[in-house]
Amino acid sequence: MIIIGYSGHGFVVCGIIKAAGNVIAGYCDSEEKAYNPFALNYFGTEDTEAAFAAFKQYGVFISIGDNVIRQKVHNKLLQQNILAGNAVHPAAVIDATATVAANGVMIAAGALINPLAAIHTGAICNTGCIIEHECAVGNFAHIGPGAVLCGNVKVGTASFVGAGAVIKQGIIIGNNVTIGAGAVVVKNVPDNTTVVGVPAK
Repeated sequence: MIIIGYSGHGFVVCGIIKAAGNVIAGYCDSEEKAYNPFALNYFGTEDTEAAFAAFKQYGVFISIGDNVIRQKVHNKLLQQNILAGNAVHPAAVIDATATVAANGVMIAAGALINPLAAIHTGAICNTGCIIEHECAVGNFAHIGPGAVLCGNVKVGTASFVGAGAVIKQGIIIGNNVTIGAGAVVVKNVPDNTTVVGVPAK
């Protein structure tokens, strides 16, 4: 597999891919990185014919933490009929009745995905997060490390739930929302909103 994006979040993805027993053929980024802790080959930027051919040969995962950028890269790959794979750590716990999209999903070590939850395309479930029963994590959303979605929470497209945040059961988080780290969300959050604090405002 080739990863797109090779910095902090990409390093986590490398760990997940390796833990799952897969080989990383190299990385794409805007420039070759001086710091290369996994000793990966550089394949150039992700938007060249050579890169597209490599993705088709080796497979690809978009290891970019920024939701908007990750979605843009995903859409560019789709135009070339290239679908990103998933990166799921073997130490994640995913209930048999949960559904996980087939493209671009990252599920990190210690994540718990409970019954009837749904994880959609391009979503990130980061280290140790808890996605409780019947929750839905939208396309290209990011659930931060240690965050907790209580039952029946809906997180919209490209929204970010910060590390250690807690979302009360039944809450609806809109699209392009940012929930601050450690926030406690007890009311629905409309699209394009940032909330922080306890309770979140």
